[in-house]
Amino acid sequence: MTASFLRSIAALALLCLCVVSAQAVAASHGKNVLLVVRKDGKSLAYDQKIEQHLAARGFTVTLYDQYQPAAKAKDFDLVVLSSTVRSRDLLGAYRDTPVPLVTWESDLLDDMGMSGKHPDTDFGKTDKQHALWLVNAPHPLAAGLPAGIVNVYVKNAPMNWGKPGLGASIIATLAGEPEKVAIFGYEKGATMDYETLAPARRVMFFLDNETFDNLTPEGYKLFDAAIDWALAR
Repeated sequence: MTASFLRSIAALALLCLCVVSAQAVAASHGKNVLLVVRKDGKSLAYDQKIEQHLAARGFTVTLYDQYQPAAKAKDFDLVVLSSTVRSRDLLGAYRDTPVPLVTWESDLLDDMGMSGKHPDTDFGKTDKQHALWLVNAPHPLAAGLPAGIVNVYVKNAPMNWGKPGLGASIIATLAGEPEKVAIFGYEKGATMDYETLAPARRVMFFLDNETFDNLTPEGYKLFDAAIDWALAR
């Protein structure tokens, strides 16, 4: 076997690898994400970590202050509402946004029509938690993880949760508290709270203000799955 033949094989293998890598980047290329935060808040550095994570996956991310016009959202492929926002000032500003949306701010769920209106019953936060009970493993939002208990935080930390409407796909609940749903999603047109219909895909995730870098590898997989499913990728 000649040296030139071996070099040709090596070059072909490298080309194939480059094509696969390019396809992975292309899946995110051109997708514009509006990350809505409170820019004058103390947790901005954690939102910037999320921005960097999404950018590393190939998304174009705009860090957007909550006090800027919500109408801008229609120009993006995905809206992400961080829990660092001051919810009482934002309320339902993005409720009717006709593009996919992901949030982990439980205090916005009622304003967004994604849950009922009773604090600590329809939505809330638990202070010390690190595990979820994955109950819908076949769904893409489950990131290919097996059903059962999954550790999503490295150490105990706050988690947001909600009680979704009948049209939701329930993916995971707080461990030992099945009535508190940590990850759920609505398809476009699905019934959310009462008669509210989802204008586009909607996802609730469990993060809190400063917990993104506390995620385990499984937690990051679930986060990426939430973004990807919302975008119907």
